[in-house]
Amino acid sequence: MTPRQTLRALVDRIVPEGDGHPGAWEAGADGFLPRMLAGEARADAPLIEAGLVLLDAESAARHEGAAFAALDAARQDGIVAELLAGRSRVPWGEVAPDTFVLAVIRLCAQGYWGDPGNGGNRNAASWRMIGYRPVPGGAAPPEPASATPPTTPWERVADRYDAVVVGSGAGGGVAACVLAEAGHRVLLVERGPWLTPEELIPDHLRNQRGVPRVGGAYDTPAGPPARGNPRVHAGASGDEVVWPADPRWSNNAMTAGGGTRVYGAQSWRFCAEDFAMATTYGVPEDSSLADWPFGEADLAPDYDRAEWELGVSGDPAGNSCAGPRTRGYPMPPVRPNGTARVLAAGARRLGLATSPVPLLINSVPRDGRGGCVGCATCVGFGCPGEFKNGTHNTVIPRAVATGRCDVLTGAQATRVLTGGPAGRVSGVALAAEAGGRVLRREVAARHVVLAAGAVETARLLLNSASDREPRGLGNAHDQVGRHLQGHVYAGAFGLFDEPVQDCVGPGPSIATNDFRHHNEGLVGGGMLANDFVPTPLQTFGTLTALGAVPAWGAAAKEGMRALYPRLALVTGPVQEIPRAGVRVTVDAGTRDRFGVPVARLAGNLHPEDARNAAFLSGRAAEWLTAAGATTVFPHGGPPAAGPSAGQHQAGTCRMGTDPAVSVTDPFGTVWGHDNLHVADASLHVTNGGVNPVLTVLALAYRVSGHIGAA
Repeated sequence: MTPRQTLRALVDRIVPEGDGHPGAWEAGADGFLPRMLAGEARADAPLIEAGLVLLDAESAARHEGAAFAALDAARQDGIVAELLAGRSRVPWGEVAPDTFVLAVIRLCAQGYWGDPGNGGNRNAASWRMIGYRPVPGGAAPPEPASATPPTTPWERVADRYDAVVVGSGAGGGVAACVLAEAGHRVLLVERGPWLTPEELIPDHLRNQRGVPRVGGAYDTPAGPPARGNPRVHAGASGDEVVWPADPRWSNNAMTAGGGTRVYGAQSWRFCAEDFAMATTYGVPEDSSLADWPFGEADLAPDYDRAEWELGVSGDPAGNSCAGPRTRGYPMPPVRPNGTARVLAAGARRLGLATSPVPLLINSVPRDGRGGCVGCATCVGFGCPGEFKNGTHNTVIPRAVATGRCDVLTGAQATRVLTGGPAGRVSGVALAAEAGGRVLRREVAARHVVLAAGAVETARLLLNSASDREPRGLGNAHDQVGRHLQGHVYAGAFGLFDEPVQDCVGPGPSIATNDFRHHNEGLVGGGMLANDFVPTPLQTFGTLTALGAVPAWGAAAKEGMRALYPRLALVTGPVQEIPRAGVRVTVDAGTRDRFGVPVARLAGNLHPEDARNAAFLSGRAAEWLTAAGATTVFPHGGPPAAGPSAGQHQAGTCRMGTDPAVSVTDPFGTVWGHDNLHVADASLHVTNGGVNPVLTVLALAYRVSGHIGAA
């Protein structure tokens, strides 16, 4: 037998045909697997090549010399089960038999449950089998919006600007717009490319929505390329170099618009307690919990501006945890989906207050762009129809339209420049690649605004050390990089007797804020909502991890068909308790493609976060049970070690009123540098028990408005 015949026989056992539905080989694995093993999954190729030979040897040892492909299905299944259990009858040497089989299972899942565009799910066979629909019935898929990136070539960038803004995500995009409209000449620097909607067509294998167990370690369009972008993770066993596909890298979106290109767009306001955690709860032992230097009412005008200038859909009567509003949202809520209907009934039984989820998504046509059609791929994906409101299609075009904003993409700020006896900030050093060459230049500026994300903003300050500030800009008191936070997520999955998943996106359409604060014996809490529409590949990973379905065989296929429509997830972010030792430093021994020391992430979460996560998981399970779920499984919780900065990273340049314990003043200006500012979530003292992007936008309005008025 040839290796291809052996591979086909194995694939036919992992995802067999039957019940009128094709198996993986018939659905396209014959082309998908060789293409992946020659390309992005080439690291698995030697393992699988050797494993196929050894699989035939194993078969021969067990069944009188017969090759694996010559056996009947029952005997093939028996061999697969034995190898997965680590039992073999021939020496496999350095090849672990279970590792080999699991690699084939993973690749089969990627092809069969992934999108048809990848070639392993011909004619969307598996999607039709389980009832997954990329768009609601009767709706037309959104056509990719045409867009010409309004970027400035490297050689046309001026030598001097009034302001250089580093990072074009939520904070940087707003800052560039406010400053340009205030009359400043602005350079907006973005490390990634300006991706068009056509370049962000939904791909279930390569996106910012990670798939545990079955996802590939592949570059994503909106993420950093693996080549030349290491970080260092400080674990219990020592420092380890990690790469963007590793969860410990704490991934960022790197493209024009930053995370707003691929976010889920939940746009909650923080409430009064979120700004005064230490006053509300006291300071837990071994924590750095503190109050913000201002309150909810101080940021309310900026919240309102963000909601109306970018565009939020929602119900103003919702978010009962927040303070009074001066007006409602500019758009009504998106339509609810199937899980929202059953959860609403469950909430009534429990007496929970609920509301629609506010979203930075057009629920109706607005500002020259259409309304959401309810497609099933939202969080982690770009929006082909540009219905999702990011900085790339709202404030950045406004900045460019002034004629005073240049947008430079594909360029990395490597250093903030200082000079003179006072060490005044004078501009930024930039680096880029073109034609295999590294390009470098310096750009002068009256103001520098950092909005590169909590990890990279801290890294840039630390790498901008000088004789006057040898530990990094703004780091006289060793505060830069400390208090790194993200969001632990917690909740529960529920299985219902009847279908609840109708694949109407984006998904989150009902939430409760009843558990955000004042939970007995806890510090903080979090919001709970139904989740985004799960992709089939994501659901396969979930169900196998929960033990609800096996990872292979006819039972796995049947389990997906039976359970996908009946599975719902209720989840939310836990308000993390900051610790000074959870931090970003730089590692001079590990450098990126431009020779710049990389970020080193260290520290573990506070024990209170695990308690909060367990509490929210229990409340989610109660809600699902009251809604009719017959089986519930806990979801999420803190990582075993390290920070949770891969989700909503924040806190490394804390704002405050005392330079000894903060990095900036209450308007985001770095202590000791009246022309150096921070305008991203690095400023957050605490990160709230809700998605923080609206707070990032509001803070950017506050910071840039202060600069513009100076």
